[in-house]
Amino acid sequence: MNQLSLPLGFIPLVDAAPLIIAKELGFAEEERLSFDLKRAASWSMLRDMLSFGQVDGAHMLSPVPVATALGLGGAGGRLDALQVLAVNGTVIGVSRALAARMSAAGHPFDFADAEAAGHALIAAKGAPLRIGVPFPFSMHAELLYYWLGALGVHAPQHLIVRTIPPPLMAEALASGEIDAFCVGEPWGSVAVETGAGALLLPGAAIWSFAPEKVLAVRHDWADANPDIAGRLMRAVWRAGRWLGASENHTTAAEILARSVYLNVAAEIIDRALAGELILSQTGAEARAPQFLEFHAGAATFPWRSQAEWIGMQIAARLGLDRSQAVTAARAVFRPDLYRRNLAGIVHRMPISSDKVEGGLVHAETLTGAEDSVVLNRNRFFDGRIFDPTGGKVTKS
Repeated sequence: MNQLSLPLGFIPLVDAAPLIIAKELGFAEEERLSFDLKRAASWSMLRDMLSFGQVDGAHMLSPVPVATALGLGGAGGRLDALQVLAVNGTVIGVSRALAARMSAAGHPFDFADAEAAGHALIAAKGAPLRIGVPFPFSMHAELLYYWLGALGVHAPQHLIVRTIPPPLMAEALASGEIDAFCVGEPWGSVAVETGAGALLLPGAAIWSFAPEKVLAVRHDWADANPDIAGRLMRAVWRAGRWLGASENHTTAAEILARSVYLNVAAEIIDRALAGELILSQTGAEARAPQFLEFHAGAATFPWRSQAEWIGMQIAARLGLDRSQAVTAARAVFRPDLYRRNLAGIVHRMPISSDKVEGGLVHAETLTGAEDSVVLNRNRFFDGRIFDPTGGKVTKS
């Protein structure tokens, strides 16, 4: 049977793995698809490639479909998030000079305590802190605004955020263009390998279950091609399940390391997949729980509560109408298509499309599900809880 060639875009990051593995290990072929993977140099380029039809789907920052729905950052039409590709997987790094000042002041670089790390960073640098993110509308930016804002550093008065493509982040840190960054792996570890800086925190220390990347398509494309969209989703979901098994990490790392994909050492990628990172050139190591997840804990489900949180954060920061932002954000995360297209292979499916964000201290079995669905730990570092019913935020 003939295979349909499907152009898909990605940025060279470890969390692009579901698309790459689906192509390389035959999950796409099982769905009679041939993934034509196109690597983009920046998130703005990839967004435009998707918006204007150069690719049919993309490995995409989770806030981009929300921002697009709010009329921010781009002139293309509506983008939909069909499923989450990866949860977490980001790191916060600081320059060597800043790391030295923080160490001299007694910060232990434990890669775990977001509150202590934030206070140490603020004390060592003062204002304004120059920090790099891959794109203005990204989970990287949202986590930084949330984290530093909770500790008293508010943008734009005390924070200078600069947009830098992930592969260039280490270079920007080394040149003194920025003091710190938040970026997806392997580019934080590359900064350590090249001596540009040290790793301070995993993004998971700020929000332990943040939807980092999504499988995004144009809304009109999904409407016009429901069968192809379903086949795409199934291939990518199976690849994510395969990636979720630790025994597959070494093979995955070797594939991702190829020059057409990430073009970095497989060892660095393997460490990211395992959540075991080298923090500095001294060789200090740390293991981060829930560092990067492709499957467990209903990781791929496009929760509308997550979209609402993103929409609320953007609206609050930019002074937009919050009610309109919530409506627009919820519409572009598509649990309806997830249920329709994955019902045959996902036997444990949440019935609700919402959950309280930040409310799980430990992994729990979701009540009111078609079968037992285990959700991973889901906490914000400051104990806040986001209830999507009315966008209510409380302290636990």
